[in-house]
Amino acid sequence: MERLIITIAPTGNVPTKAMTPHVPVRPAEIAADIVACYAKGAAVAHIHARDEQEVPTCDSHYFAEIVKLLDESGCPILKQISTGARGGKSGEARAASLGLQPESASLATGSSNFPASINANDPQLIEYMAKIMLDNHIKPEIEVFDAAMIHNAVNLQKAGLLKGPLLFNLVLGVKGSLPATAKNLFFLVESLPSDAVWSVSVIGPSHVNLSAVAMALGGHVRVGIEDNVYYTKGVLATNTMLVERIAGIARSIGRDLATPDDVKRIWGIA
Repeated sequence: MERLIITIAPTGNVPTKAMTPHVPVRPAEIAADIVACYAKGAAVAHIHARDEQEVPTCDSHYFAEIVKLLDESGCPILKQISTGARGGKSGEARAASLGLQPESASLATGSSNFPASINANDPQLIEYMAKIMLDNHIKPEIEVFDAAMIHNAVNLQKAGLLKGPLLFNLVLGVKGSLPATAKNLFFLVESLPSDAVWSVSVIGPSHVNLSAVAMALGGHVRVGIEDNVYYTKGVLATNTMLVERIAGIARSIGRDLATPDDVKRIWGIA
């Protein structure tokens, strides 16, 4: 079985310092947490940014500071920039940080519901973002909140806007989207192209069990305070705790951890 890619999502758009003191929001905090998680086994960093008021932002200034600090640290973890809808509304704003030339970036290939808002991604915006990533040799990670997003991605590949192998992140447990159940996980995995590379992001109390199921199926795992504030019921998580637990499960079932060089090979990027 292929080596396990652990992606760390340290910040996201939702957690605040009021919810947990462990969420990093300043560029220096975010970069330091990513470096610490790399030491525990993470090979990819899914990066969100916050402004001075700790509000989610797609302003490239903040992303650039995080990237600069990571580069200065010498940490080889692969950088994946979020282009999610909460960080900015227009395609131009959401794509601004792609100019930093990260190895990867998120690409939602459809619209869905968040608990109190719409995750809006119209077809024109999706094609616009996909074209920028294609032209700049940035590997899109297709964020799947709904099964139709898989088929939309396949159609984008047929249109020449995505290159294989397609990279998917199956997101389960967001209120308003697919619940975090094994049945839904199996359905999504069975819907993927045969050569797809995929990971799971499981939000809520099922995240450990379903992440272990994904590992057993040959998938990869994303963890982090973005997706789960708690380590166990009543116990606040740190990002390193979440990475360490997944790394430990992987070792217990005989899956080695992927390095950043392994990720490039598995994703099919130079």
